[in-house]
Amino acid sequence: MDQLTILKIGGNILDNQSLLNGLLDNFAAIKGNKILIHGGGKIANVLMKELGIEPKMVDGRRITDEKTLEIVTMVYAGSINKNLVSQLQARNCNAIGLTGADGNMIPAVKRPIIPIDYGFVGDIDTSLINSRAIQGILEQNMTPVFAPITHDGAGSLLNTNADTIASSVAIALANRYSVKLIYCFEKNGVLSNPEDDTTVIRQITEKTFIDYKSHGTIHSGMIPKLDNAFAALKAGVSEIIICGPNAFERENPIVGTLITL
Repeated sequence: MDQLTILKIGGNILDNQSLLNGLLDNFAAIKGNKILIHGGGKIANVLMKELGIEPKMVDGRRITDEKTLEIVTMVYAGSINKNLVSQLQARNCNAIGLTGADGNMIPAVKRPIIPIDYGFVGDIDTSLINSRAIQGILEQNMTPVFAPITHDGAGSLLNTNADTIASSVAIALANRYSVKLIYCFEKNGVLSNPEDDTTVIRQITEKTFIDYKSHGTIHSGMIPKLDNAFAALKAGVSEIIICGPNAFERENPIVGTLITL
């Protein structure tokens, strides 16, 4: 099977041009098939607060009302996505910016309002992802860059967690490629002490994940990231790593936190 690298970036990388430059240099240098998936929640939060709207989060997931959906669509699918595409083009990486609505690539359903009403938030059925369309783009030697916006097939856009999109796309393509999924953010990996970047947990299994959650070592936005990682491994994704931008070097093995079953 051909190799496919899926890189999800988020956190403070997107608003730190120095970190982003190095990461995009390394990503553009990857040989073969690759996909970039990005978040941008912190940038969206800044704009929301400037507009007098207080962001609302539950367990690392955004509550998305109509106004919030309008803002995150502008930020994610607009400024962030197109800036990433242009920066990759400058590195001779022929990128194409997409949302889940484009080519019906990532349809979703609005999350049920029980037990929590998340608003216009989409959940993905991996079997409905248009993997043939994504594969077709890859076969044209183009690099898809996905913003975390999906659609419901009835004319409404939906805000969807970028980690969920990354794992879902990885799963959908795992029967066609040997998929390496990398979650890259501003820390060096999953940390046992968030204030100390040297406390990287080198490996997390399902059992240790449960223990870390129960003791509060892993919490907030890291929980859905790891939930998605374990789901992807069970569905055939070959390798999953959580790392920082400085660990992602083109000539060396990626270091960080290895996620295993």
